[in-house]
Amino acid sequence: MAASSSSSSSLFLLLLLFVFVVSATSRHLGHSALHSYFRTHRTGLPPRSTYGPIKTNGRNYSFVCDSRRFADLGLRVTDFAYCNKNLSYEQRVKSLVGSLSLEEKVGQISDQARGVQRIGLPPYSWWSEALHGVSYVGHATYFGDIVPAATSFPTVIVSAASFNESLWKSIGQVVSTEARAMHNLGHAGLTFWSPNINVVRDPRWGRILETPGEDPFLVGKYAANFVRGLQDVEGHEVAANPDSRPLKVSSCCKHYAAYDVDNWFGIDRYHFDARVAAQDMVETFLLPFEMCVKEGDVSSVMCSYNRVNGIPACADPKLLSQTLRDDWKLHGYIVSDCDSLEVMHHGHKWLGDTPEAAVSQTLRAGLDLDCGDYYSNFTESAVAQGIVRESYIDTALKNLFTVLMRLGFFDGMPKYESLAEDDICTKDNIELAADAARQGIVLLKNDHNILPLCKDKYKKLALVGPHTNATEAMIGNYEGTPCRYVSPLDAFSAEGKVEYDLGCTVWCWEKEAHQRAKEIAARADATIIFAGISLEVEAESRDRDDLFIPYSQSNFITQVTEASKGPVILVIFSAGGLDISSIARDNAKVSAILWAGYPGAEGGRAIADVVYGRYNPGGRLPITWFESEYTKLLPMTSMPLRPIDELGYPGRTYKFFDGQTVYPFGYGLSYTQFNYTLKSVPSSVVVKLEPLQLCLPLTYKPNASLEEEHAGAACQSVNVADTACNHEINFEVEVANTGKFDGNHVVIVYSKPPAGVAGAPIKQVAAFRRVFVPAGASSSVKFSIDACKSLSIVEKTAYKVLPRGQHTIVVGDDEPTVSFPVKVDFN
Repeated sequence: MAASSSSSSSLFLLLLLFVFVVSATSRHLGHSALHSYFRTHRTGLPPRSTYGPIKTNGRNYSFVCDSRRFADLGLRVTDFAYCNKNLSYEQRVKSLVGSLSLEEKVGQISDQARGVQRIGLPPYSWWSEALHGVSYVGHATYFGDIVPAATSFPTVIVSAASFNESLWKSIGQVVSTEARAMHNLGHAGLTFWSPNINVVRDPRWGRILETPGEDPFLVGKYAANFVRGLQDVEGHEVAANPDSRPLKVSSCCKHYAAYDVDNWFGIDRYHFDARVAAQDMVETFLLPFEMCVKEGDVSSVMCSYNRVNGIPACADPKLLSQTLRDDWKLHGYIVSDCDSLEVMHHGHKWLGDTPEAAVSQTLRAGLDLDCGDYYSNFTESAVAQGIVRESYIDTALKNLFTVLMRLGFFDGMPKYESLAEDDICTKDNIELAADAARQGIVLLKNDHNILPLCKDKYKKLALVGPHTNATEAMIGNYEGTPCRYVSPLDAFSAEGKVEYDLGCTVWCWEKEAHQRAKEIAARADATIIFAGISLEVEAESRDRDDLFIPYSQSNFITQVTEASKGPVILVIFSAGGLDISSIARDNAKVSAILWAGYPGAEGGRAIADVVYGRYNPGGRLPITWFESEYTKLLPMTSMPLRPIDELGYPGRTYKFFDGQTVYPFGYGLSYTQFNYTLKSVPSSVVVKLEPLQLCLPLTYKPNASLEEEHAGAACQSVNVADTACNHEINFEVEVANTGKFDGNHVVIVYSKPPAGVAGAPIKQVAAFRRVFVPAGASSSVKFSIDACKSLSIVEKTAYKVLPRGQHTIVVGDDEPTVSFPVKVDFN
């Protein structure tokens, strides 16, 4: 017994040592050493050639219609027309659907499709995620054996803060390359339910970290670029028949639509009915999805849990079949958020439906795929009851199988078949993740130009606060296993002499731990406080009650600030805005504030690069940071964007709120200064109308002079959808860097509608561009914006109209800012 016990102890110690070495390696080794380590230590694993996404009778294959695979099943591939490459996808899919019995059809319309062995159709798991890197969320993806990790990018809200379309597309391209490699190795599917493109309507929402912000145009541009990065196969970006355009992987824009309440004082997404005016629906909630479909050519859209004006989103034919397919021409499939049909049945209790009736409602509305088990459990009985036509199932299968055809699931895609473990966690991929974090960091305060920090002057640093040694906290949710972590402590320790102490966790209940943090701050040349919130405070299914940093942590920050001998730099981790007015923004002892969001696995390195000036911050806030008092003025469940005067509710987002903020949308400082000079500015746009074209009235504010001026016009506005508008507003902005640091600068262009139009936005983003300008140099940025798209507004009738009158183009926020008028008239 003693010998056995000793042996067990030794094995246990060796196991602990192995875990420690792997953990230390993944956190501290460079990329090449990390990859070498896993290559060397994959002992006992079979060679890569034995891995594959499709397992058949103990063997692995790369695609369905492999003749050897059919032979393994005792079948001949030539007997099945769906494997005949000489036929069109449409013909092949028709043959495949037609060869299935009702029971077999039903087995393919849930997220874990069962397959049909008798015809060689394998099972397929539809659910993978890739919000900011391949995630382990979903049935189809896992990490382990030959794929221990994947590149972890910053959360979406941080990448959005870069205002850089090419970056978003590049991230998508890297993620899809790693996803394809994982698929080849049997570790992932080909259908990834990302990105989340819900607009941030309320600052309390728990899922802000997953989204690109509060402006629907910005969100739509992010969606289109990220989706293109994920899906596009080089040389096949467009096709005469979009249903045959090949896909690198399939992307999915979610959650459609008006979804942005998770769990607020007991009101949750499984029961919430979003009461949305048609005006807000068109202007805010649908626009990003329209751009995702029309500009991104996304191959999937996911409907949400909530009801919209009484109807569950996944059962609304107007939202699904009419809008997505008929109006926007979606080429792909529509999937439910997971267990949405059960939510519809048990949560919403909509129409007192039976499970079969819920299946009937969603299939008729145009829902192709059920992430859940209602389709698989209740569709056959729904057909037997006569409330579901089998043709509805055929249509769903056509949409699903066509996407799989485009992905090469049936035929393979040689362009990507060589991708493997060496294409995951590459040096370039990790560097892009670090660069994305650098580009998204926002400088909120920099008194006396304390940043960039001078190493010669501030040799001894105190690092304190709950995120000082952040690892998992940096990567947010819908995350994968990262290639490595570089925490703030790792990064700053490599720079010079540091003392550190967390002081407390995010909730900061450990008051006895504050003392050491104050002591090291008191003897350091400078103090960096890594503070903020985490997924313990804001997350899926967890909305916030207020906009403050947890009270005890605020006290901790104040105490450390007061105790510090040298300047204090506050680094904020959060997705949503925080009211840090008193503890930091207006506190003279806090010299600088950086917002890092949740910056991904390379976050510590990115923060250090910014602090020491190796990178000049150029990020801008993609959301408004409201004062906490704002949340007392209106409930989270009030959906209108415009102010509700009779209830005293303020407007939402920068487009409709004109009060005091902590920091406004688009805010962000630099280590240098920029000036704008306008060039080649247009003065008017004249739109020629057709002889029988209808004009639409505008709603004006109660102002007699304005009302008379505009009411007298023969045509106050035109419906953009009925107007042949090909007018471009072309102008040029010279951006001059007048400071001492090279820097990236985001130029944001807004349009402002004619004065006096009731309910119009204060301003709205029309374009943006990120540009690099060396110190002392200038760069000319040319803009060409579509007059009908960029100057249009959505009237309360929900028509998107181009108003007659004087519009204003504003370039920039606060300083620098320039503007010019553009008069719109109709001929």
